[in-house]
Amino acid sequence: MYERVLVPTDGSDAAAAAADHAVGIARTYGATVHALYVVDVRMSPIDADVDREAARDLVEASDRRPLDSVRARASAADVPVVEAIRVGVPHEAIGTYVDEHDVDLVVMGTHGRTGLKRGLLGSVTERVLRRSDVPVMTVRERGDDGDGGEE
Repeated sequence: MYERVLVPTDGSDAAAAAADHAVGIARTYGATVHALYVVDVRMSPIDADVDREAARDLVEASDRRPLDSVRARASAADVPVVEAIRVGVPHEAIGTYVDEHDVDLVVMGTHGRTGLKRGLLGSVTERVLRRSDVPVMTVRERGDDGDGGEE
């Protein structure tokens, strides 16, 4: 059913909860976990004059902690993992990765925001849900509802 399970990560508690679910699903189905960290070009301190290749090299050399967390979970469960870093707009980069790697399922964390707060802050998860051609599972951040369960 699932061969490639994507878990986009930013190193947050919500992403960690999603990684736990992604690894569990991958273990059940004998799938590979794909861990993706997207550096948001809209929020990046990288100078706009730096070309994209130089920016990508800088990012890959500097911060792998979000991916390290997913790799540790996958290794502990003896699940194969593929790691990737992309520079771009997160929901767009996630969609492109899904297409390029024939991902079967996306597992994403959510902070469980509602109402005005969600409207003001936006949501990468919501944008991926609306645009994805593959199933997207959302997992609440632990502590949002007391059980860290799926939405």
